[in-house]
Amino acid sequence: MPVNSLTRRKLLGVLAGVTAAAGMTTSALAGALPRVTVHRSPTCRCCKAWAAHLREAGFNVDIIDEAEMASVKTRLRVPPSLASCHTAEVGGYVVEGHVPAVSIRRLLDERPNAIGLAVAGMPAGSPGMEGAGAPDAYDVVLFDATGQRSYAKFLGGAPI
Repeated sequence: MPVNSLTRRKLLGVLAGVTAAAGMTTSALAGALPRVTVHRSPTCRCCKAWAAHLREAGFNVDIIDEAEMASVKTRLRVPPSLASCHTAEVGGYVVEGHVPAVSIRRLLDERPNAIGLAVAGMPAGSPGMEGAGAPDAYDVVLFDATGQRSYAKFLGGAPI
């Protein structure tokens, strides 16, 4: 077909066919977010709520129930001072605790030389902890083998 007769609809049809043939979805073509693997204790309820927050933000999430979370945190190099109830892996990074999806997206966009992000403890109002009382102010911490620094600040689910 001549180039000047290529309509937007025809182009989208061609792209859909190419991506289907390649085994991709159109979201993969548009730069879909990497899959998140969440490790959690089988008795924890807030971890599922945090995973739902990530899904709402466009992430695909797998949840793995772990009998021994301490060994997962050790294997993934989470500092004890930053420990929370669940630990996730995404795009080559570790995400500890109730980190907001917006911070994870920023991490994946910026790709800093780090092990990952963490929100220590279980701050009220953070993703997965909504309804747990008045929202707490908290830091999202970027950590690596040599140290930690504040990456973002939130009050509940809102950046401050």
